[in-house]
Amino acid sequence: MSAQVESQSETKGAATRRAILEAAITRFGRDGYRTTSVADIARDASVGGSVAYAYFPSKEALFLAAVDEDAAGVIEEGLSSVIEDPDISNWQDTLIFTLVQAVESHPLARRLLAGLEPEVTVRVLDIPALTEVRKACAERIRVEQMAGTVRPDVNPDGISNGIVALMLSMLMSVVQLGSETAVSYSHDVASVFAAALGPVPTRCATCDAPLLGTPSH
Repeated sequence: MSAQVESQSETKGAATRRAILEAAITRFGRDGYRTTSVADIARDASVGGSVAYAYFPSKEALFLAAVDEDAAGVIEEGLSSVIEDPDISNWQDTLIFTLVQAVESHPLARRLLAGLEPEVTVRVLDIPALTEVRKACAERIRVEQMAGTVRPDVNPDGISNGIVALMLSMLMSVVQLGSETAVSYSHDVASVFAAALGPVPTRCATCDAPLLGTPSH
């Protein structure tokens, strides 16, 4: 087989896998894991009933791949517009709003956040895309520590884990309580970030005593 033919074959295979994953995200997101069959997904993807098994060994494997794919889509939308832009000063606040908007167009991620798949809800914490969020947040914090805009006495890795935990809580609130109810608290969450990360002032504004952590002379 020539390199060109092999490349075309790989491209076709990738396209087929993509079609199956997209159909799985839509079908699982709408109908849930229990009532969805691989045959349903294959039909939606316009492939033969057994074709899906060439890419995913079981229904569970397909479901988990679909979860990771849809969650990655949410995270990518959030990261691409925030973490990589050095000009956004309030990036934590912007990231929250971006993720809230993104989850609206990702049905399977939304279903998990709503708690409609309790057997796998805990998997949200281990989604590969969240590892990238933690890394990106930690790196952003380190850069801002060097620039003096974030206090130097916080652990970037620990804080990034906390940021991810708060963001997941916010997303679950948005899905379960409605965006108008939950988003009203998003600025308060951002205020927590600002208070936790902002530079430590050298003197207390209301007293003469130095703040905790200020070097003694």
